[in-house]
Amino acid sequence: MSEIIKQAKADGEIEMCFDVIVELRPHLKRETFLSTVREMEQQGFSLAYLEDNEKVLAVAGYRVSVNLILGKHLYIDDLVTSQKARSKGYGEKLYSWLKELARQEACNYIHLDSGTQRGEAHRFYFRQGLVISAFHFWEALKND
Repeated sequence: MSEIIKQAKADGEIEMCFDVIVELRPHLKRETFLSTVREMEQQGFSLAYLEDNEKVLAVAGYRVSVNLILGKHLYIDDLVTSQKARSKGYGEKLYSWLKELARQEACNYIHLDSGTQRGEAHRFYFRQGLVISAFHFWEALKND
């Protein structure tokens, strides 16, 4: 295997991640994906991917930031392995890479939110050593 984890910096690298990340975020549109990622980068977002033989198999969106509760931390916005490539260790390798990056950045924590319906993902996160630490609340706002 020739697995490599890369940060998606060039437009083409970001666009290569779309087919995998849309499995987690089906509302995304190919035609606005690049501009959305570029806007998010202005807020500290980064995109990384694991490829094997030049095919993207897993994608992670993340950001390093500081807040009052956690101090410096790495927050994972998105972590997904292509349905066709699951249970082959790719997600674990990408998560391990993120965890090492968090250590290099002197983060106190690595954390993420996960939808309550994502039982398979939760089992994966527990295997990685994550624990449930909070409830996440939201309210959809109508912008007229």
